[in-house]
Amino acid sequence: MLGIPPQNTCRSGKASLVRHVMSLPQEPQTARLIAGLLFREPNIQQQTLKALTERFGPFDFLSEPKPFTFTDYYEKEMGGSIYRQTGSFEQLVPPDSLPDIKLFTNRLERDFSEENRRMVNIDPGLLSEERLVLATGKNYIHRVYLRNGIFADLTLIYEQGAYRPLTWTYPDYREPDLLHFLGILRQKLIFQRTSRLPRKV
Repeated sequence: MLGIPPQNTCRSGKASLVRHVMSLPQEPQTARLIAGLLFREPNIQQQTLKALTERFGPFDFLSEPKPFTFTDYYEKEMGGSIYRQTGSFEQLVPPDSLPDIKLFTNRLERDFSEENRRMVNIDPGLLSEERLVLATGKNYIHRVYLRNGIFADLTLIYEQGAYRPLTWTYPDYREPDLLHFLGILRQKLIFQRTSRLPRKV
């Protein structure tokens, strides 16, 4: 038996119907592919960048390599004097491709490894207007399982006109310079989708 919609009574005593709007599944918008690299050797860096562009197309942003000094976590495996570099690809990708992208970068890490030690660490992620989500194989409280052993890591959210870190955001993703460039890439993302310059939020 079908019930009548619930009613909400206002102070005047008049009853008003409460409308329940059902959300309808929709295809998500494409996102900007981001890749963070950790490496020591310039030749490994160049080979990695070449392999990434062969798979995902040209970069439209590539930061200068800087010493990675936020943690010594990777030194046991990769050695000292590690550099960090961040790149963005010109071609937008569907959000559900993130697990496949991560599996591909995992294979690259294995291909470039020496004596079972990684020579490069690749962190792919998707930048949207609302957030930056990284791909990882490790579970945690803020990570949502996707498929094939890959989780989505909510790293940054866009709020009050800028990407902002969360409690668990890695220190290198809190850098003001990186956050600034991600904001510029967000503007380009909007322009790619709409052919209109974005309004300041």
